[in-house]
Parts: sequence; structure tokens; C-alpha cells
Amino acid sequence: MYIADFLHKYKKDLTNRIDDISISLTSGSASDIGHYKAMVGEIQGLSYALEHIQTLLKKVDDESDST
Repeated sequence: MYIADFLHKYKKDLTNRIDDISISLTSGSASDIGHYKAMVGEIQGLSYALEHIQTLLKKVDDESDST
């Protein structure tokens, strides 16, 4: 069950990072279009990772329910 705890913690960390970047974007902290694109790209990558973690957690939860 340790892996599930790790995944939940990591999911929370990724969500917090997305929130931080989103706040920065909406406050206009991007210095130029390149910086803006990098921030948006990071959000996209983190969102992909979150989706993957959610899939893994669902599998772990399903396996726990079946035992």
C-alpha cells in the first residue's frame, strides 16, 4: 500500500505546481512569449502526468477492492 500513498502525495505535489504556474500566468508574470509557452508546456506535461497517476491509482484501488 506504500505505492498508493506515494502516488497520492505525488499527485498532490503536481496539482500544487499546476496551481502555482496557473496563478503566475494569470498574474502576467511571463516576461515574453517564450516564457509563456514554457509555462503552458509545463502545465501540459504535468497534466499528462496527473492523468497517468490517476489511472495507476484507479488500478491500485480496484485491486484493493477485489481482495
